[in-house]
Amino acid sequence: MKGRSTAYSRINGKISLSKSFSITLALLWFTMLVGTSQADTTLSQNNTENTMALTLTSPAFAHNGLIPAQFTCDSQDLSPALAWSGLPEGTKSLVLIVDDPDAPDPAAPKMTWVHWVLYNIPPQVAGLAEAIAPAQLPAGTLEGINDWKRTGYGGPCPPIGVHRYFHKLYALDTVLPDLKQPTKTQLEKSMQGHILGHVELVGRYQRNQ
Repeated sequence: MKGRSTAYSRINGKISLSKSFSITLALLWFTMLVGTSQADTTLSQNNTENTMALTLTSPAFAHNGLIPAQFTCDSQDLSPALAWSGLPEGTKSLVLIVDDPDAPDPAAPKMTWVHWVLYNIPPQVAGLAEAIAPAQLPAGTLEGINDWKRTGYGGPCPPIGVHRYFHKLYALDTVLPDLKQPTKTQLEKSMQGHILGHVELVGRYQRNQ
């Protein structure tokens, strides 16, 4: 009986030791898992804090909202104020293109009419003032040609129906060379391979006829 008791004690001791070792390993694994999860959460939070979405807004109209008449050919034809934020890291210049993909008739569009082309806007600038004149553009900003064959802003002037006016802001990783008043197509070609981010603000307008 004594031999059996001794053998049982040894076996029971081994079983207890094995259980204790397994529990220790499980606790260690759980601790490592929790620590990794917390680290991943912290990293995710830091990435979220460091990555802001590129935004473009105007005090004149909301996204997909109606553009007031003073910014159109039916009134003063002023350029609207624009503001942006959340530029991607490494942004060296900005491009602004305003165009209308619904020309001439949104029921049967045949072309995109270009209203405004600006490039090499410095990234230190956070927006453009309302009714901004060429001489008031941020230093270094260059102008392109719109579809009236001139530089500057030309407001909505749709012949029929409700048109959409896309205000498109591009963040580039370079400052473009002087393209000598390029068309939208020429500018877009020069932008290829340099776009870090892009955002659109859409306004709508219909003339009272």
